[in-house]
Amino acid sequence: MSNSIAELLAILDLERIEENIFRGRSPQVGWQRVFGGLVVAQALVAAARTVEGRAPHSLHGYFLLPGDPAVPIVYEVDRIRDGKSFTTRRCNAIQHGRAIFSLSASFQIEEPGLEHAVSMPKVPLPESLPNETEMLRRFGAAMPEAIHRWFARDRPIEIRPVDLSRYVRHEAGVLEQRVWLRAGALPGDPAIHRAVLAYLSDMTLLDAALGAHGHSGFDSGLQVASLDHALWFHRPFRADDWLLYAQDSPTSCGARGFARGLLFSHDGRLVASVVQEGLIRPKSNGWGVLI
Repeated sequence: MSNSIAELLAILDLERIEENIFRGRSPQVGWQRVFGGLVVAQALVAAARTVEGRAPHSLHGYFLLPGDPAVPIVYEVDRIRDGKSFTTRRCNAIQHGRAIFSLSASFQIEEPGLEHAVSMPKVPLPESLPNETEMLRRFGAAMPEAIHRWFARDRPIEIRPVDLSRYVRHEAGVLEQRVWLRAGALPGDPAIHRAVLAYLSDMTLLDAALGAHGHSGFDSGLQVASLDHALWFHRPFRADDWLLYAQDSPTSCGARGFARGLLFSHDGRLVASVVQEGLIRPKSNGWGVLI
């Protein structure tokens, strides 16, 4: 197991402080703020640890304040409802006495029902795409420095973009993005795979909105941050097998970019759906500091 995936698993294994109260930490890798996907995943773990015999099928969260990586995050779970088929939980993530993230999650007993799903887009399989080392060797010299550093860093999630040109040059008007993702080797517990998918679901998604205007999340002239995040789990999956993240951005307005994503397993099953809105604000517009 790589150091980065072992660290992620340790960070997702929250400390129980008291009934319905948990504590999490962030990796100490020099980030200026806590990665949004980590807060989503930890809040889901906290909520799930108050539920027996039911798996989450959906979550909705709002990012309220930037997280401070230097201090722990306290997660307080409110047991909203325990019904016959569904269970509802609310979880607030707190730092310095203030909520930085608020999550609502719904859990359901396993039961059969009607089924249908859209087909996976026809894209090159991940085995045919260059890995990150090969991508840097072939295209690194043409990449902006910030993107080069990001791909060169050891991470728990491997990324293989279908369209490598987006990371070399940015062309406005492209409203879709396709990316293959997978975690390092994980234990078999499905709860771990759901938490890791929640973590990776915040990766690259806003780039679909930024790419429509020829920008990326690495542009120094923009303030970019996730505002809200919604995730639906549809079918069983493994987060350490390849997942295709098919993304698009129907609209951006009011300094907010709107992006959608469908996650497909390697064999083409639709396993999860994601929707996110994010702040996209030019730093030069005089609006001041981030939210």
